[in-house]
Amino acid sequence: MTTEKEHTDTHDHHGPEHRDVSGGWLRPAVFGAMDGLVTNVSLIAGVGGGGGSQHAIVLTGLAGLAAGAFSMAAGEYVSVSSQNELIQSEVDKEQHELNTNAVAEQLELVGMLRRRGISAATAKLAAAEISAHPDKALAVHAFEELGVNPNDLPSPVVAAGASLVSFSAGAVIPLLPYLIGTNALWAALALAAIAAIVGGGLVARLTARPFWRGALRQLMLGAVAAGVTYLIGLAIGGMAVS
Repeated sequence: MTTEKEHTDTHDHHGPEHRDVSGGWLRPAVFGAMDGLVTNVSLIAGVGGGGGSQHAIVLTGLAGLAAGAFSMAAGEYVSVSSQNELIQSEVDKEQHELNTNAVAEQLELVGMLRRRGISAATAKLAAAEISAHPDKALAVHAFEELGVNPNDLPSPVVAAGASLVSFSAGAVIPLLPYLIGTNALWAALALAAIAAIVGGGLVARLTARPFWRGALRQLMLGAVAAGVTYLIGLAIGGMAVS
């Protein structure tokens, strides 16, 4: 096909083996957990800095957990659904080209195979054999031009579910001291810091980067967010007292 699909070039080299990272369950799970942790520790730091009671912090934390988890899940569902619909639209265009421009599409396939280092004679034979089977031809064109397998797209439901569960898991960590009856902000912050170090480090290892780099980055981002909200709570709490 021509320029109609140029905007999909960013998907190149993302085959079905990358689906967990690009839109299956792994990406929303990782980001959901980190988002839940940072969101709730920031909320707790803000309310705690303002002098909120244990009851107020638990209420705020649970409300933040529920609101954030369902918001993340809804956003992930819409995002993955939209991505799939865009891909399907491009696949439909490819199908139309195969139906109406079979010769040109076969020549295009020859060119794709040649660029992969296959000899001209073999590329022509392979393209002819592939083009003789419409489903196979569509799958090959979709993979080569869009970087996707149209029969193996990520599930919006799986992505939404992973996001909801992981956000909740991350968000509950800084709440644990309050849920067991301890009204100690330092304990919530310490637990969140440990979780940030472990979570950030594991994410770094998944991407073949040093553990300390991911751990330090996540710890710093969480500390900045919690510190800002703590100062806001401290300032507003002081105004209320005065």
